[in-house]
Amino acid sequence: MKRYRQLAPVMISDFTVERWHHPVHNHNHYELIYIKSGKGWHTIDGGRIAYKAGDVFLLGPEEAHAFDVQARTRFIYLKFTDQFIHRQGAAATPGVQSLEYLIKRRDAHLAGFTLPVADRRTVDAIFGVVSSLQQDVAGAEPIVWTQVLALAMILQRNLPELVAATKPARDMQAMFCYIHKYIYAPGKLRAGVMATHFHTTADYIGPYFKRHAGVTLREYIREYRGGLIRKRIASGQYSLKSIAVEFGLTDESHVRKLAL
Repeated sequence: MKRYRQLAPVMISDFTVERWHHPVHNHNHYELIYIKSGKGWHTIDGGRIAYKAGDVFLLGPEEAHAFDVQARTRFIYLKFTDQFIHRQGAAATPGVQSLEYLIKRRDAHLAGFTLPVADRRTVDAIFGVVSSLQQDVAGAEPIVWTQVLALAMILQRNLPELVAATKPARDMQAMFCYIHKYIYAPGKLRAGVMATHFHTTADYIGPYFKRHAGVTLREYIREYRGGLIRKRIASGQYSLKSIAVEFGLTDESHVRKLAL
């Protein structure tokens, strides 16, 4: 399978085609794709879904995809790397947390986003700003970043909440999404609180998670939180104090311990 590699932290492209010219491929970056006009089919990891004007897709490096254009289509692409995410502003914002959550919600990657009318207007305006910046993307990185955060918050609020189901795979997907959403709120990740949310007991949820995930609930939460913290520290944009506040930790020594 072809793999596209992007060296620049962020790139923007706005183009119109009558036929798609790329094979099924994946890449080393994230892509926010806006369908400005047109219609057709989008193949993502073997699944095929229809697209139309106003639709938005978020793809990560792990997804393989291609388009089948049925009617002349204008695409606006915003492509960015992990480097772009973690070298931006020093202060954590809800937008950063929304983006991190969206990146982990692979079910949303596979289905795309269909937005209500009001949000469609806002998203269309945001991608208009994005397109206008493509001639000097490097010089406009802070402006591009604010557009990414705005899009992340709009897309997250349009995601359905995943709830436990009868199948273990769906149960685990719901639990993972819950953890990713509340990773900044330790109180929400206590076994008793999670058990109440998933209509079970504190004694049951831990063994259930270990049986199906292969690691304990505490280990998974610790590793996921530690990974996010390590990225913040590596960026040089966050103080230990600000990280502790963002993740609801007691002090900076706790941050250092989790980053090991």
